[in-house]
Amino acid sequence: MSRVASAQFAAGTDAAVNLRACLRAIDSAAEARAELVVLPEFCNHLSWYADRDHARRAACRIGDEFLTAIAECAARHSIYVKIGVSLARDDGRTTASSLLYGPDGALLGESDKQVLMGAENDYFDPGETDSPMIETPIGRLGMYACMEGVINEVTRSLAVRGAQILLNSLNSFAIDEASLHVPVRAAENKVWVVAANKIGPLLPEDKLPEIAARLGVPADRLHGAGESQIVAPDGTVVAIAPPTGEAIVVADIDATRADDKTRPDGTDLLASRRPEIYGPLAEPSTRAARPGASAITAAAVAADAGVVRAAALAGTDLIVLPELAAVSVDDLRLALSDTSAHAVISVRDGAANHGLLVNAEGIVGRQPQLHATGRHPWLTELGAELLIFELPWGRLAIVVGDDALFPETFRLAAVADADVVAVAHTPSEPWELRLGLPERSAENRLNIVAAGYDAEGEFRGACYALSPDFTLWTAWQGPFTGVISHPVVSETVAGSLSLSGTIRPAQAVNRNVSKGTNLVDGRPRRPLASTTTGTE
Repeated sequence: MSRVASAQFAAGTDAAVNLRACLRAIDSAAEARAELVVLPEFCNHLSWYADRDHARRAACRIGDEFLTAIAECAARHSIYVKIGVSLARDDGRTTASSLLYGPDGALLGESDKQVLMGAENDYFDPGETDSPMIETPIGRLGMYACMEGVINEVTRSLAVRGAQILLNSLNSFAIDEASLHVPVRAAENKVWVVAANKIGPLLPEDKLPEIAARLGVPADRLHGAGESQIVAPDGTVVAIAPPTGEAIVVADIDATRADDKTRPDGTDLLASRRPEIYGPLAEPSTRAARPGASAITAAAVAADAGVVRAAALAGTDLIVLPELAAVSVDDLRLALSDTSAHAVISVRDGAANHGLLVNAEGIVGRQPQLHATGRHPWLTELGAELLIFELPWGRLAIVVGDDALFPETFRLAAVADADVVAVAHTPSEPWELRLGLPERSAENRLNIVAAGYDAEGEFRGACYALSPDFTLWTAWQGPFTGVISHPVVSETVAGSLSLSGTIRPAQAVNRNVSKGTNLVDGRPRRPLASTTTGTE
C-alpha cells in the first residue's frame, strides 16, 4: 500500500504567493505521511495573460527559482510531487506542462498538455508527444492535465501502456469534472486517479466582475470548483475535498489493483480492444451535409412487443430494446406497423451478435458487434467497422452489447458524424450507467438512448440528451449551472418497463467546448490507432 495525496488551493498572478501555497501543500501532504502529492494546474500563474509574450515572461523555466524550490521541498520530505505549470521551453515553445519530481528532488518526467482549453490556445503551444509512463517504486505513473481528461485519448493511451496511477492537475470551474470526467477515467481504464483542482478566482480578481457580466454568469462560477479527489479502479471516489477552501485529501492505495482489467464475466477491458479497426480515429472527422432534427422523441423499452407498440403509437421516433431481447423481428415489425418509428434490437446470428434497425417494413440496417466478450463465448464473428444509418431526423449509430464498454466505439461514431447512438447492452458494473454512458455522450457530443437488463435482471433504460446550453461561448437559455459538458440524463425507476425522452440531434453539430477547443476535431490522433495492450 502507498499513501497518496491531492491538494487544492488558489493561485493568482504573484509567483511568490503561489510558490508559498505549493510548498504549504507539499508540507501538509508530508505531514499526513503521503508518499506522493498532486498539485493543481498552472500553479505558477493564473492562466490569463495580456498576450503571448506576457505568457512566456510569466512562465517557469526548468531549474529556475520556483521549480528549484519545489524540487528541494520534495527532497526534504522524500515525497513525489506532480505539479502543473506554464513552461518556457528552450526551443521557443511555451507549454502548459506537468512535471514529476522524485523523493530525491530529481525531475523524473515531463508532459506537455496536448489538448488546450479555450484561451490557452492563444498563449501556449500544444504538446507534440504522448505523455510518458513513469516507473517508480510506488507504481507506474502517468500524467495529464484538465482538458486532457475531458476526452479519453490521453488517459486511454497511458492505461494501455501500463500506467497504474494517473495524476491529473486541473484548473477548472466545471462541477462535472469531479462528478464525471475525473472518476470515469479511473473506471473505464481500471486505474487509480489522483486529481487536484484549483479553488478561488481563475481570472484576475479586478477583472472578474466585468468578465462574468460579459459572459452572463455569476462571478463565483468562474472560481476553481475544488473537489480534488482520489478514485479507485472501479470508479469509487475514496477521498474528496470540499468545493471550496484550501485542502489536502489522502488515501492508502494498492497500485497493483490496476493490473486487473477484468469485468465480472472475465472480459479484459484492454486486451479486448481492437486497434486494427480504430484507424478512422487517426483521420479527420467527417461532417454531415445537414444537421439533424432539432428534437425527436426517443424511448428505451423492455423486451415486450406491447410496450413497443404503445411507444410507436405515441409518436416515438426511435425505440431501443435490450441486448438479445426476447422479441422476434416479425413481432417488432408488427408493433411498428402504421407508424414512422424505428426500433433497434440485438439478435444472435450464428457466431455474431447483430444490432438490427427495424421499421414497419422490416430490417433496414445491421450492425455487428465489434468487440469480443466473456459473456458470449459463442461470439467469434466480429464486425470490422461502425456503420452510420441515415434517418429522416439524423444520423444513427448502433452500439451492440459490450461494445458500450469501449470509449473507442463511441469515438468512431463521433468521427463519422453521428447525431444519435442507440445502445442495446447488458450493464454489469455500476460505473457503466453512472459514469460510462454519460461520458460517452459528453466527450463526443452524442445523444444516447440505451436499454438493457442489469446483472440482477432489472430493466435499465436511459436517455442522455445534449443540452443547447453548452460552453460559455454561446448564450444560455437557462441559468449557467457550472457544467461543462454533462448531458441531460433521464433514467428508468425500479419496476418500470419504458422511458421516453426528448433528444436533440441538431445539437451534435456543436462540439466547441470553448473557444478554439473542439471535443472531436481537437482530439489527439496518434494514441488510439497505434497503441496495443501491454506495458512496453
